[in-house]
Amino acid sequence: MSMRVKFWGVRGSIPCPGPNTAKYGGNTACLELRFPELDRLIIIDAGSGIRELGNYLMANDLPRGPIRTEIFLTHTHWDHIMGFPFFTPIYVPGSRIKIYGPVSYEGDTLEGIVGGQLTYRYFPVRQAELAAEIEYVHLKEGRFDLGDGIVLTTKYLNHPILCLGYRFEYQGACFCTAYDTEPFRNLFCTDPADPSYDEEMAREGELVAQEQNAVLEEFFRGADLLVHDTQYTEEEYVKKFLGWGHSSFEHAVAAANRAGVKALALFHHEPLRTDAQIEELCARHCAAAAPGATEVFFAREGMVREL
Repeated sequence: MSMRVKFWGVRGSIPCPGPNTAKYGGNTACLELRFPELDRLIIIDAGSGIRELGNYLMANDLPRGPIRTEIFLTHTHWDHIMGFPFFTPIYVPGSRIKIYGPVSYEGDTLEGIVGGQLTYRYFPVRQAELAAEIEYVHLKEGRFDLGDGIVLTTKYLNHPILCLGYRFEYQGACFCTAYDTEPFRNLFCTDPADPSYDEEMAREGELVAQEQNAVLEEFFRGADLLVHDTQYTEEEYVKKFLGWGHSSFEHAVAAANRAGVKALALFHHEPLRTDAQIEELCARHCAAAAPGATEVFFAREGMVREL
């Protein structure tokens, strides 16, 4: 085993606790990525799920020494950072936390966006009062050596705000995230009867969309585990949610199969989706596949996968 992934939050948009979401979970995005041989912890996103992760670290990691961790934010939409003020290690002296993430506007720093939640306007504790040592790192698209043999590749995704996909590789194992994102599509008019139609622009737009979708598939090609945004069914996506920055189950499964992904976790569940509805979708999208095809499953809070 090279890496261990645990899901602490799998829901999209807003927390939705209650009896109808008890099985798959109502907390927003947070993943724990452990490297057991290195005793190293990486956290991906600080949605509401990071609160329970923080409580776990206090009970299980802190007795062995001060908490050291890196948090990689895919983007700074609220459902992916809202749990940060409730992450208990930030209040503990000796904790050292490095936070990475993209910033869409140069005038807004990562510290200002994430730590800005800790002001009296929103919260009873100010960022300046935190006991932990916290460092913020503005991250862009590229390939990075994280030390200890861990290599990170980042890829810009298709979302209304700058958003990064992450590919972690260590000792031959590969773990990828691709959320929040939707398929790239041709934004130019494709109707010849429309006065704004331009044949050359329509053709060029289609080629660019196809090229960018192929680049993203290459990004997660051969991954042992891919966690992919699947907030909608294809019917929901086409009818109501084009341009909202989220993908369909059908798109993610097809892309993962084309890219030779070994296992696909369907993630960022629609907040209105009940456990019963997810079970119905599971029967449709997670059925036994042909030999060599991608294993498909719905991410669930508390679920652990070893790579």
